[in-house]
Amino acid sequence: MGPAWLWLLGAGMLAYPAHGDKRLGLHQPPRDQLSEAAPAYLKITPTITNFALRLYKQLATETPGNIFFSPVSISSILALLSLGAQDDTATQILEGLGFNLTETPVANIHQGFQSLIHTLDLPSPKLELKVGNSLFLDKQLKPQQQFLDSIKELYGAFAFSANFTDSIKTGRQINDYIKRQTYGQIVDCLQEFNQDTLMILLNYIFFKAKWKHPFNCYRTQKQESFFVNEKITLQIPMMHQKEMHRFLYDVEVACTVLQIEYSGNALTLLILPDPGKMKQVEAALQPEMLRKWSQLLLPSLLDLHLPRFSISGTYTLEEILPQIGLGNIFSLEADFSGITGNLNKTISRVSHKAVVDMSEKGTEAGAASGLLSQPQPLNATSAPQAHFNRPFLLLIWDVTTQSLLFLGRVINPAAG
Repeated sequence: MGPAWLWLLGAGMLAYPAHGDKRLGLHQPPRDQLSEAAPAYLKITPTITNFALRLYKQLATETPGNIFFSPVSISSILALLSLGAQDDTATQILEGLGFNLTETPVANIHQGFQSLIHTLDLPSPKLELKVGNSLFLDKQLKPQQQFLDSIKELYGAFAFSANFTDSIKTGRQINDYIKRQTYGQIVDCLQEFNQDTLMILLNYIFFKAKWKHPFNCYRTQKQESFFVNEKITLQIPMMHQKEMHRFLYDVEVACTVLQIEYSGNALTLLILPDPGKMKQVEAALQPEMLRKWSQLLLPSLLDLHLPRFSISGTYTLEEILPQIGLGNIFSLEADFSGITGNLNKTISRVSHKAVVDMSEKGTEAGAASGLLSQPQPLNATSAPQAHFNRPFLLLIWDVTTQSLLFLGRVINPAAG
């Protein structure tokens, strides 16, 4: 693969799970109905969701346990990288992310990411959401000013000079920087790199929100069974509440879908496959299915049992991205001379780490008739149960931008 010169590093943190109708607006208007006045991010968020599901399915084939990553983090850093690539390589990156460049011009894609990052980063009294990009360049490099200007204007990315010949000290400095930006939640994200490394591209995302309806910690059962599989049963803390939530049971896919709202403009979608049906549900996971569920979810009083857990995912994506269409950016033919003018070597590492902590307060980090459980009246004496005592899927959405911030699978809530 040649000398290591560029690392793409994504770090995602989901911290703290907390009236109004807060549906997940996944229905995308036809492209020709997207007016010029529509927010630019609406031209890219459906593609990010599609990319997220493709990446998830590839990870699921190779990872038997927990999965957790940030689609917004990974897609934005790859789109940023394309600004430093020459035409063919830039096209390969953007098409690998899933963009049709005849329908969505390159300039619109970057404006979409600019709009998305800016909107996600707006201050909110209800939740904390912080997105950022940084570039660490070895002091011997002379980057192109046009590249530095573009990544700052479009992706809010700042460039820092670094001394990669002192790999231990520089690695510690960058890890400390990531730790500060994610309020101590992402630590040691940057694994060992050698003295041939000349550049590191970094993206981080931090999310902290309270549930709209917090769980009462006094109702949490300290020891309750969680069935990892037919052979392994764990005893874990299980949160419990009776509250109004949107949910449905999908007979065809064999799963329960539950939407839990945060007090800010975000929500989590939890998908609980019937016992033994995880692979079936994962196979059905498509943007169209998410849109269908979003439209069919109905409010009901629900007896909810949900594990208190903290899981993380750490990935070397250079081994996985080629299998979903992003292979050429790791070849010797890839051209990133737009970054430094004449340097043209390979990307050696794409690292990504994401962490989720879900607790009582919140998260720190056809015909419809046959598909739905009937909502119970508010004065019902017995509410339907949603008991998350076996593996489930987790999707965290920003409602304003309709963007998928985090996507994961909880197989073992005690794995950390």
